[in-house]
Amino acid sequence: MSEDLGLQVRSELFKRNMKQKELADLVGISEAYLSDIIRGRRDGQKAQEHIKHIRKILNI
Repeated sequence: MSEDLGLQVRSELFKRNMKQKELADLVGISEAYLSDIIRGRRDGQKAQEHIKHIRKILNI
C-alpha cells in the first residue's frame, strides 16, 4: 500500500507542480513526517488520519 500511496502522491504533486512542503503545510505536518507517511514508515492511527486528509486534498 505504501508504494502505491507514494506513487499516487508523487504523481499528483508533479501534475500540480506542487512541492511536498506545500502538501505538508496543507495537512499541518512536517515535511519529514509526510515523507515517512508516503514511504510507509508511519502507519499508526494518526498517520492513517493524515493519509485520509492527503487523499482528500489530492483527490486520490
